[in-house]
Amino acid sequence: MKKRVFSAEFKAERVLETLRGEKELNEIASAHEIAPNQLRNWKNEFLANAANVFDNKKDKVLQEKVKDQERENDSLYKKVGQLTTQVDWLKKKSEEILGPDWESRFTPRPKG
Repeated sequence: MKKRVFSAEFKAERVLETLRGEKELNEIASAHEIAPNQLRNWKNEFLANAANVFDNKKDKVLQEKVKDQERENDSLYKKVGQLTTQVDWLKKKSEEILGPDWESRFTPRPKG
């Protein structure tokens, strides 16, 4: 039997329907072919996490993490650019000093 997957919107709608009290939980579950215990679990989870809607601390923490990550990325991009410039300069100087085939003399060849 294939396991049914319910979207967050579907779950929220059923929980809100339950909280309105217009129908019994069992009626709602039956109408949508959901086990009553499943609907009860969704309701309990919804109520347990309701305060998070008003908690700005999580948003601030997440925003700070994003800013930290962006700063780290900027630093890494700067370093990559610096290293790329150095490698290009070294290749150019190596060719000037050692000749156009300099790389073949210093690149390890596979032993066979």
